[in-house]
Amino acid sequence: MLRLTDEQREFLLRLPAKTAKVATTRADGRPHVTPVWCAFETSGEGDTLLFTTGERGVKGTNLRREPRIALCIDDETPPFSFLILEGVANISDNLADLRYWAGRIAGRYMGEDRAEEYGRRNGVPGELLIRVELTHATFAKDIAL
Repeated sequence: MLRLTDEQREFLLRLPAKTAKVATTRADGRPHVTPVWCAFETSGEGDTLLFTTGERGVKGTNLRREPRIALCIDDETPPFSFLILEGVANISDNLADLRYWAGRIAGRYMGEDRAEEYGRRNGVPGELLIRVELTHATFAKDIAL
């Protein structure tokens, strides 16, 4: 598993939180890209990006068939920066984990005061927790300077 640099981690965690654009592959080979809210976890083994998705949606269906995934997190404010991550998605429908991470993720985007509300809303049967074990990162900072 990959460990991000301190600079990459700081970019990823900087507030306000930026959405990750997630790329998966459809059964016929066409790409599918969609924005998601995400969270980040680091451990002794490496770094993991986490998000939730519907089990029957395009992302969930694609990732069950083909777990390789790419994500782009970008800062659209000049001088512009981006972080592209590649990895392998591990899928879980464990409700306790799902509710916990749905709340943590929501807290980054909606504020801690609404984290529990969104955790209850998004941590339900039919939703999946996606843990992306990172394998490659490309980072470009202040590209318009």
